Amino acid sequence: MATITKLQPRALVRASGGPRYAVALAVDALGTGLLRPFLLLYGVTVLRLSPPTTGIAMTVGVVVGLACMPAVGRWLDGGARSTVVAASMLVRVLGVALLLATPTGNVWLFATAALFLGIGNQAWPAAHAALVATVVHGRERDAALAGGRALRNAGLGVGALLATACMAGGTAALQALAAVTGLAYLTAAALAWSVHVHAHPAAVAAAATDRADGPAPRMRALLAANVIYVFCLNVPEIALPLVLKTQMHAPPVWSGAIFVANTVLVVTLQVPVTVLMSRFPRRTVLALAGVVLAASYLGFLAATSLGHGWGAPAVATVSVVCTIGEIIYAGSATALVTALAPAHVLGRALARFQLSTGFGLAVSPAVITALAPHGAAALWGSLAAATLLSASAVAR
Repeated sequence: MATITKLQPRALVRASGGPRYAVALAVDALGTGLLRPFLLLYGVTVLRLSPPTTGIAMTVGVVVGLACMPAVGRWLDGGARSTVVAASMLVRVLGVALLLATPTGNVWLFATAALFLGIGNQAWPAAHAALVATVVHGRERDAALAGGRALRNAGLGVGALLATACMAGGTAALQALAAVTGLAYLTAAALAWSVHVHAHPAAVAAAATDRADGPAPRMRALLAANVIYVFCLNVPEIALPLVLKTQMHAPPVWSGAIFVANTVLVVTLQVPVTVLMSRFPRRTVLALAGVVLAASYLGFLAATSLGHGWGAPAVATVSVVCTIGEIIYAGSATALVTALAPAHVLGRALARFQLSTGFGLAVSPAVITALAPHGAAALWGSLAAATLLSASAVAR
């Protein structure tokens, strides 16, 4: 089995699509980091919409945006790569333009803007993974996917910090942030398009080393498990702040510290951990990720029983284990899909995987907030059981 033995940053950048494409990823992530945490605030503060109405419009945008994935998959299977990545960024430019043009109180235009932003956000991961899979193969591809995720998380973190620093400007600052986000997406789209990566399905199928022939894999167990696995991405942003505030009455600084630590760990460890795990089969690594995540959920259950004095520090400590599980999951899941799928249906396979990811991200906030009022055992016990069941399905 191929194993990555050393890290070479320049080779990693080339494998990820080249320097221009790496800059495009960074600029795109920076723009998303500027806007994503404050889209709800923009609707409430700038457009004077009620919080429930704003939240529903954003959720609808994300869910309806998933409907574009079958078309994205077929487009990718036609050979397009950098064009689809650029299109996913340009769609978000349109969303930002609609956002800036939305008059106060107009929920329909805001919902339309959220829809275009949702389409771009859903289409980008599959398009990016397909581009990387075209440029490089084998375990080097896994490392390149991990490097792209680390770079994206760094851009998201920096963007969120800049947006937080600009919040003192009020409504005008939010509008300026939206405008800067649109310009960032436009710049990133131009850079991504200039890479000119295109795959010829027949040639790729002949050259690929990972199951180049045969029909598209069904992946039902993997897709179902992924819906549960992806809950881990909303644990630092939703579950832990909710538990720390409502059940442990901890200061908000703990939630902020956990989120920052999560971002730093992903940026610094995503590639090294993926390289370390390359000595094991991808399916085994993905099952291991489920075990680590389930253990962290049980750790959160134990930490919440410690009371107000030690509870918050214990939760912060266990969150590191949860982040390690997230890193192992992120480094193996998409890589497993690209390894399983024949080259001529890679786009459709990635689109189906993104559908399961998007669905999991869409429903997880509702599930988490519904379970939390019933106590720590209901929340963390249910997540642990579901994740262990998913890990078992992946292993089989």
